[in-house]
Amino acid sequence: MSVLLVIPARYASSRYPGKPLAELTGATGEKRTLIERSWRAACKVQGIDRVVVATDDDRIKEAAEAFGAEVVMTSESCGNGTERCAEAHQVLGGGYDIVVNLQGDAPLTPHWFIEDLVSALREAPEMGLATPVLQCDGAALNSLLTDRKEGRVGGTTAVFGTGGRALYFSKEVIPFCSERFADDASTPVFHHVGVYAYRPDALAAYSDWEVGPLEQLEGLEQLRFLENGRNVLCVEVAAQGREFWELNNPEDVGKIEAMMSKMGEA
Repeated sequence: MSVLLVIPARYASSRYPGKPLAELTGATGEKRTLIERSWRAACKVQGIDRVVVATDDDRIKEAAEAFGAEVVMTSESCGNGTERCAEAHQVLGGGYDIVVNLQGDAPLTPHWFIEDLVSALREAPEMGLATPVLQCDGAALNSLLTDRKEGRVGGTTAVFGTGGRALYFSKEVIPFCSERFADDASTPVFHHVGVYAYRPDALAAYSDWEVGPLEQLEGLEQLRFLENGRNVLCVEVAAQGREFWELNNPEDVGKIEAMMSKMGEA
């Protein structure tokens, strides 16, 4: 099955304007933009036939082409990364069996997250898309709770039922649990990793659906699939000793740089 990996990137982020071009300093002291680090992460994934950056902004296009990425220009009307992936697939002429959306704010995404995701979708023909979830340890859960306490929108959490079928995604920390956990303890909370693998028919249908009330309230694009009765597969992935976080707010830059330093990421 042929696989296209798209990195959607827009300049006009409401929470962090210009985020794709924000520079992050790696363990060696070298600065690279967020979009370049995301592209480098994508290039490590096995079994991908093509990697492209999809954007509507010339500044991102020029920066991406400068470090060697293939760029697909998409329209300014794309409301989120899923819509941008759908348009990029169409612009490229379609024909791929699976389209992966690696959002450009997750440069620490390990290659096996995406490899496991694609493998799981291949084996679940009843699912229109799949997305990875990572069980939080106490430290990760406390970081999510701290963000909410201080009024920041941090990572997204997911709850799912039998067979990994998604029940809901939220920017609140769900499910509620009154217990507090040690930093190295397992918790019942799963951090949603912002990567998606779509079947082309589900991706094509997405742009025809109206934004539903839950997507509007949460600001989470994947809820549009649930609101329209599509099955979403949550695939549990293993950190294998790596730390993971997305760049959601300017305050996350230091956190991610510290993680890269600790893991030796250049």
